[in-house]
Order: sequence, then structure tokens, then C-alpha cells
Amino acid sequence: MDLENTKVSFHKRAICKPQEIAVINYCCCLFFIVVMYYVIYICPFNGPIKGMVFITNYRLFFRRIELDPTMTLDVPLGVISRVEKIGGQSSRGENSYGLEITCKDMRNLRFALKQEGRSRKSMFENLTKHAFPISSGLQFFAFENREQYYEDGWKVYEPIDEFKRQGLFKEKCKWKITNINQKYELCDTYPPFLVVPINVNSDDLRKVSAFRSKARLPVLSWINPENQAVIIRCSQPLVGMSGKRNKDDEKYLDIIRESNGQTQKLTIFDARPSVNAVANKATGGGYEGDDAYQKAELVFLDIHNIHVMRESLRKLKDIVYPTVEESHWLSSLESTHWLEHIKFVLTGAIQVADKVSSGKNSVLVHCSDGWDRTAQLTSLAMLMLDSYYRTIRGFEVLIEKEWISFGHKFAMRIGHGDKNHADADRSPIFLQFIDCVWQMTKQFPTAFQFNEHFLITILDHLYSCRFGTFLYNCEQQRLKEEVRKGTVSLWSYTNSELEKYTNPFYTKDQHNVLYPVASMRHLELWVNYYIRWNPWIRRQQHDPVQQRYKELLAVREQLLKRLEELEISETPGQILPHISNSTASPTPVPVSPHSQTTL
Repeated sequence: MDLENTKVSFHKRAICKPQEIAVINYCCCLFFIVVMYYVIYICPFNGPIKGMVFITNYRLFFRRIELDPTMTLDVPLGVISRVEKIGGQSSRGENSYGLEITCKDMRNLRFALKQEGRSRKSMFENLTKHAFPISSGLQFFAFENREQYYEDGWKVYEPIDEFKRQGLFKEKCKWKITNINQKYELCDTYPPFLVVPINVNSDDLRKVSAFRSKARLPVLSWINPENQAVIIRCSQPLVGMSGKRNKDDEKYLDIIRESNGQTQKLTIFDARPSVNAVANKATGGGYEGDDAYQKAELVFLDIHNIHVMRESLRKLKDIVYPTVEESHWLSSLESTHWLEHIKFVLTGAIQVADKVSSGKNSVLVHCSDGWDRTAQLTSLAMLMLDSYYRTIRGFEVLIEKEWISFGHKFAMRIGHGDKNHADADRSPIFLQFIDCVWQMTKQFPTAFQFNEHFLITILDHLYSCRFGTFLYNCEQQRLKEEVRKGTVSLWSYTNSELEKYTNPFYTKDQHNVLYPVASMRHLELWVNYYIRWNPWIRRQQHDPVQQRYKELLAVREQLLKRLEELEISETPGQILPHISNSTASPTPVPVSPHSQTTL
């Protein structure tokens, strides 16, 4: 890409309606170059490379000066976790003076600059200013982004429609939708509309909410249309060291148990290791004891907390970037415990799904506060149980519903726009979920409509801050910041080019429950994500089937374009001209979403 010669493509985007021919409206994306620097990129694979760094309000772009071979780096600023100065004025080693950039997507970048001219200071200040807008008093790039698409991704998930799809409004249904949280007064991290048992009133809900951590009371996530067994999510009960009881909470869980008529004991899946759950009593939390909840069965799933997961990912990054040590690869991978954690998350979700499907039992899922491990378990179990969530749009609904609307703290876990890279609240919880989904797609290659590229795109824009989808911690904050009004949804982008994200091997109408194998022998490291920046590994991972599929898609696109040209030129009563050597004027062709220039 020639950045200097393609400036127009960075701030203009072609759009027209399908029926309009050769009519293009340009919409400013407010994507502009801030400053340019001459640097030496210290490439861990090919050594020092002279080039230019362009810093815009959205990305860092590096281009090699020598055009043969071409070499570029493209880093959305939201991906940057840390910017550090390396070397001092007294540094004498070659390329020892410059900047080191740590990224959230498993790569680090190092640039050497000249000591004279204060270019390092300028580059450091520009990077930190635009990479960390929250710390700099600026707004996210998503609020400056003016991309336009035919579909409004903010309308992908409509809560009432989704629960109707699940069969919630059928005759004799024992559940109802309540708007008690419409002003976020009951629970400020829950969505405005909640599904609760039909015979409980607002006072009951307030009393139950008061006994649950962060007021996150038990509410319905999914209902089995065949046996009415449900998946309920919430946070831990506030029993404390004294073992407090709450009759309203106990009665509420009993009502949930009775809702499908087949649940003798409500199964409570506590995502935590039992030791951690006991320790949480010291801070006022805890778990449902046998004495108080006699018609419930408590199962601990041994999934570790956010701090353990953060450390595990750090160890994984150490062994995959920049180089992979082949001689000790298996032992090094095992020492990270990353796949072991994936195993425990998947195993827990399998237990939830099996209890609902085979056992026909209602289940309740929680961890500590109900927005990390709980979201992993409920969404993965629903993915196993409900084939709708295995479609592209269904998966978007699943993320919107179980992660975004129910208050997974994306801002806190990812650190969007915040320069405090050492924040102890950061953790790869959502990345783990997507990794688990990828493991399932590998084991069931025809069951998912979306492909690996779709999952990687979601993760890339989890960090990029190009779209508003993952910004902030809960719906209340997004409403306050007018995210839907001021930003573009990621789903507008993905749904404009569905063929890019479609699995060619997908078999429609597979409604069976999926039970992935969660043993270590069947789990793999996701090389195409974690080691994608290594050019040698990337070449080895080349998939000829996927490549051929892309080639066939390109041929199909060309044939469709040619067909459109023929249809346009064929007017009533007119015979198509014979092919000749004469040069004909090109026929205007409708501009499709696929022709849009990428930022």
C-alpha cells in the first residue's frame, strides 16, 4: 500500500444503493495523517528495515523505503497497550535509541530513531496521545468514524425478538419479560429488560437483588423449547463469613426449579474453584450452602480467576513472539497452562449443556460477579444447544446478548484508551471465549456458518476502537455516552461482506446438540491467531482448500459483474452486438458493498 498516493482512500468511502448505477456518494471518515517519521524498524524476523512511520488518528502505519520487496506494518492504535522509550542520549549501540511498542494482539514493535532532532519525543507524544484517548482527554476514534453501510448493525439484537424466537411467549409459559430495570435502578450492569418467573413481583425481585453481588439477581438467558429447562445467570450470594440466609432468594430459586416440572434439584454451577468460593466469604460473598438451598445441587467447575488467566496469556506470548523454540515447544506450551484453562472452560460449558439437554434440568450459573466466567459458560452452552447461534447473525446476537447487554466489563478487561497497562483488572476473558469457539469449529467443521476469519476479525476489533460495539463496561454507560448514536456497529461492517466470513463447508439445518471433546489430546493452540505475525509459521499454515474457495469466489464475482453488464446493455427490442475488435464504451456498473475501500 502506498500511503502517500492513496490519501483519498483513507478519508473517503464509496457507497451507493444497489439499484443506483454509477452514483457514488462520498462520506468523510475523518481519517487523517497526524505526522510522519523516518525510522528503522527492528524486525525480529528480517533485521533492521529503513522506512517511514505514519501516525493517524486511527493507526500506526510503517512502510519500507525500498519498494522491492515491499514491506508494511499496520497497527490500529487501540491495539497498543504500552509505549516505552529505549536507550538514552549516551546510547552508542547501533539502533539502540528509539521506542518499543507492546500490543494487545500478541506482537511487539521496536523502532530506532536518530538522537538529534527530538523525533523520538515527538513520536512518543503523538502515539500516547492518540493510542490512549481516555488518558489524554480525547474521545475514541469510533466517535470520529463515519463509515456507512446498508445495514445498521445496532439492530442485529432485539431482546424481545430473540426471546420470542426461543419460544418464550408460548401458551402456559412460566416466564415473563419485566422492565423493572428500564432505568438501571435495580442493577446498573444488567440490561433494561429481564426475563423472570411469571409469578414474582417487583418487590420480590428487589429483595433477591439485594442478596446478590452487584445486585445481579438470577435471570433467564435461554429456555429449551422442548422441555422448558432454562439456563439462569447471576452473581454469587452475599452469605459472608456468618453464613447469612435470605428466604426470598431461596424461594426465588425454588420457583425457578419448579418452572419446567422435571427438575427435582436445581443444579447450581459455580464457575470458581471451591477454595476460591470459600475465600470469597471473607469479603462478603460465598456460595449456596446445602442447609439453605436443600433442593439445589452445587457443582464447582474449577475455572480460575482473571489474574491467573492474564498471567497465562503473558506466558503464552513469551513463547510465540517473536520466535518459536521448536526444541522445547511442547513443554513450553504446557507451562503456560493456556490450553488447560481452555479445557476447564469448555468442560464446564459441556456440563451445563448436558444437564439442560439430556438431564432436562434447569441450571443456574454464576462466578463471583457474574460478568466473566459466567458469560463464558452461558454463551458456550447456548452455542452447543442452539444451532441458531452457530450462524453468523446468531453468533452476533449471542455476543450482544450474553456479553455486551449483560455487562461484561470490556473497558476494564481490555483497557480501551487507557495507558495504565499494569491495571490488575485487565484479563483475556473474551479472547478465551473466542478460542473455545474456535476449538468447537475445528471439531465440528460443518456445524458453523462462520469461518476462522470471522472470529479473528471480531478479536481485532475488540481492540481497535474503530467501532462502538465493545466500548465501555455496560449498557447504562453506552447509553450515557450515546454509543449507538455516535458510532458504527462492528456488525454493520461484518454483515456488509458476509461471503468473507462464511464457512464453505457449513451444512444448514444441523439442529443437534454439540458436545465437543475437551481433553488435552483434542485441543490445539490457535496458531493462525497467536502466531500469525511470524512469517515462517504463516507460510506453513497455508490452507489450499480455503485458498481455492477464495479463488472461486473471485471468479464468481467477475461472472456476476459480467452478467450485470450484459443485462444493462440488453434493452427491449435490442439485439446484443456481435463481439468485434472495436472499443466500446464501458458500461456503468452498480457499486456494491464489496467495493468499499478498507480503512
